[in-house]
Amino acid sequence: MESGSVSPMPSFPASRAATPMSKLDPNTPRKTKICVYCGSSKGKSAAHMQAARDLGKIMAENNIGLVYGGGTVGLMGEVAKTVVALSSPDAVHGIIPEALVKYERDSTYTSKQGTDGLSIPEEQIYGKTTVVRDMHTRKQMMAQEVLEGGPGSGFIALSGGYGTMEELLETATWNQLGIHSKGVCILNIDGFYNGLLDWVKKAVDEDFVRGANADILVTATDAEGAVKALRHYKVSQNRYNLEWENR
Repeated sequence: MESGSVSPMPSFPASRAATPMSKLDPNTPRKTKICVYCGSSKGKSAAHMQAARDLGKIMAENNIGLVYGGGTVGLMGEVAKTVVALSSPDAVHGIIPEALVKYERDSTYTSKQGTDGLSIPEEQIYGKTTVVRDMHTRKQMMAQEVLEGGPGSGFIALSGGYGTMEELLETATWNQLGIHSKGVCILNIDGFYNGLLDWVKKAVDEDFVRGANADILVTATDAEGAVKALRHYKVSQNRYNLEWENR
């Protein structure tokens, strides 16, 4: 594919009910992939942007591929630029809904447009970009790449807003339901996610979350710790191990 081209739309359904399933040969060597959920804002504290740079650096040093939401601004753009600069454009795949293309972008977008008329970012700076129809397709494709990744693949949430929180909790819910068994890690910078972690404890105390399932979400306070947390992630034995492939 040429630099700056738009990848074709996926063929799978885009409904919320559609769930990602890995069908690759388990004996095939696979690259570790981490999906990073994060804000399209850089945040008030410089610590958030530094965390994005640190995470990109650690991923590049460990030959880990990045899957992310495809924006070029805020934490999203910073982690993508860092991985590309230290590794290669092939190490990054951004997946963005067409409705967000004109919002989650900076001035480095090229003037080149795809057949749908949408400008997309420079591949040599941000890696490959796939433009999809909607949010559900974006999330399914992001998750699918992680499920097909090698050991240590999983999901990391940097700081962000409603979208980041929604993606994080849906991914944790998929783990709880047995849709996937990859690690889900919160990179908790300066206590940003303390409120969420307090809620998880409260939900366990009130019997809305099984005690062992509180550990579906693991935490780290720095980038190196987050990557290690995924590498050593242990699946909860209290999950609902449902047979999604047959439904």
